[in-house]
Amino acid sequence: MGSYFLTCVRVGSKAVASSRETLSMPEARLVRCAIYARKSTEEGLALPFNSLDAQREWAEAYIASQRHMGWTALERRYEDGGYTGANLERPALRALMEDIESGQVDCVVVYKVDRLSRSLLDFARLIGAFEEHGVSLVSVTQQLNTTDSLGRLTLNILLSFAQFERELIAERTRDKMRAARRKGKWLGGRPILGYDVDPEQGGLKVNAGEAPRVRFIFQQIAEGKSAEEVLDGLARRGWTTKQWTSRSGRDHRGSSFPGIRSGSISPERDVPREATGCGTSLQRRTRRDRRCRALAAGECRRQRMAYLRGSEPAEQIECERAETQRGTSRTED
Repeated sequence: MGSYFLTCVRVGSKAVASSRETLSMPEARLVRCAIYARKSTEEGLALPFNSLDAQREWAEAYIASQRHMGWTALERRYEDGGYTGANLERPALRALMEDIESGQVDCVVVYKVDRLSRSLLDFARLIGAFEEHGVSLVSVTQQLNTTDSLGRLTLNILLSFAQFERELIAERTRDKMRAARRKGKWLGGRPILGYDVDPEQGGLKVNAGEAPRVRFIFQQIAEGKSAEEVLDGLARRGWTTKQWTSRSGRDHRGSSFPGIRSGSISPERDVPREATGCGTSLQRRTRRDRRCRALAAGECRRQRMAYLRGSEPAEQIECERAETQRGTSRTED
């Protein structure tokens, strides 16, 4: 009985050991995840916890939930604050693509797909680059799987709506700017000479000190004076361009009016070739001979075909070719 019990224990221990060997899983492959975050405007970026930090926190939490799959977040931060998703001209995205090309990234994690791009064409290019280097894309708040056709269809639909939303926002912004201009509102930028920005009305008001300068410039032009004469008059009076102070308190000093720029082509290059010398006659003869040879070659081809058909003698070919060259030379001269 005791021996039977020991035998059963041995058999049971072997069974437990074999079951443990069967249940043992292979070690997960290390997946290096790069977190990309983007914000369209610079508003709120100076806060201790902004939108970029929130996006990274969401992505880090998702990567931590996939730790059993070997996922790990890279320490380098790929964040574009104040950059639009309408194009790919973003420094952090450029750095991310460089790291992908160098083989340092296995997976790109974003909060939403539109954080990567709002353009369907640009997104297709990014996905092509990801697939070329074996990099996968994961959206934290959107369940996407680009390995099958249905996942790619869902991705394209989401991107189409993202691009539609971007274009709709751009149209509303343009309509608002047009309406503001019709009402005389100032939409920002560098003030112009003769006017100041009215902070109360939101438009422009006449600057009493600069208004005479503007009237003088228009009067000089109305009298038929050239731009060079007008600029010389402004320089003699010591007048400068607009001087203004930004909202941040920065003073922008005026500068002297830019003079007439010299043309990119020097006057010497406008002189006819015959008057400059320096071997121009040789150059003219070379160009003339080149054109003559081209014309003669075409004429000889036609005459050679006629000779092969038996309509013209062989001697006439050489005569007509020489005559063509002489005639063309006389025309050029």
